Amino acid sequence: MEKKIEQIKASFLSDIQKVKSFQEFESLRVSYLGKKGQIQGLYQSLKDADPSERPRLGKEINEIRNLIEAKLQEVRSKFEQKKTSKKLDTTLPGRMPFIGRKHPLTQILDEMKRFFLNLGFSVADGPEVETDFYNFGALNFPENHPARDMQDTLFISQDILLRTHTSPVQIRTMMKQSPPVRIIAPGRVYRRDTPDASHSPFFHQVEGLFVDKGISFGDLKAVIQEFAKYMFGKEIHVRFRPSFFPFTEPSMEYDFNCPFCKGKGCKVCKYTGWVEISGAGMVHPNVFKAVGYDPEIYTGYAFGMGVDRIAMLKYDIDDIRLFFENDLRFLEQF
Repeated sequence: MEKKIEQIKASFLSDIQKVKSFQEFESLRVSYLGKKGQIQGLYQSLKDADPSERPRLGKEINEIRNLIEAKLQEVRSKFEQKKTSKKLDTTLPGRMPFIGRKHPLTQILDEMKRFFLNLGFSVADGPEVETDFYNFGALNFPENHPARDMQDTLFISQDILLRTHTSPVQIRTMMKQSPPVRIIAPGRVYRRDTPDASHSPFFHQVEGLFVDKGISFGDLKAVIQEFAKYMFGKEIHVRFRPSFFPFTEPSMEYDFNCPFCKGKGCKVCKYTGWVEISGAGMVHPNVFKAVGYDPEIYTGYAFGMGVDRIAMLKYDIDDIRLFFENDLRFLEQF
């Protein structure tokens, strides 16, 4: 059996020198180390050897097996290196990695924030789950106001609700901070509404508040007009209309002339030449009283605008639902 072991060793060392391809290498490996290979045959032959010789013979078989495995690994490594070097072409241009991008609503919100930050406003935040006091009571909503109705507001309990605007952030800020106060409050808001091309049960708002001594209605109009030019260019025009809100007096709504038809009339503006943006006004004295400000000393203005509405106008989008469907074909355009 010792002679057979030496013959297999010599045969392997000779055969491995002749290997020229990976197929030949694999055939050689199976021939010596496979289940029916020559090394396995040596192990099976041990049962016929003298019992006293089996330990020594077994050790020799293990040694030759280790030798064969080591030599085969050397040859395998050479083939793998050769295979890799053939595939790698360093002259080829690299593949451009996929680069993520911000959601179009986030892009618009960032642009809006930049405008107001440059005017000295700071960004304030607050909870989306609110109490009736912050969402309605402190904002001078009467108990029987229609906005408190379940048709408009998503109530969690009798006193807890999903905020219908970001105005509660203004209340919370004023209750913590003495004038002057100059903030914007961006965030998600919720309404009990049926989704369609122009309505969504949740959307995004940016509300602004500026409280100090001597703040006037003219200051409010100037800010909105400059914002319109910043977002849509110098050709944009702003129209102010009298309105009513419980938390402002006087109150107004403001429109931008349609950026698509330039005021001539189209389906986007319902052929009026104007697109309604949101409301604004001078902070109501009752709101100041609710937060502990003296309305005889301080005045202030508040305004709101929908981020989704601004984005639809900016990007010529006619269906608000596109923002929330996560369709990459749509999102990758921005």
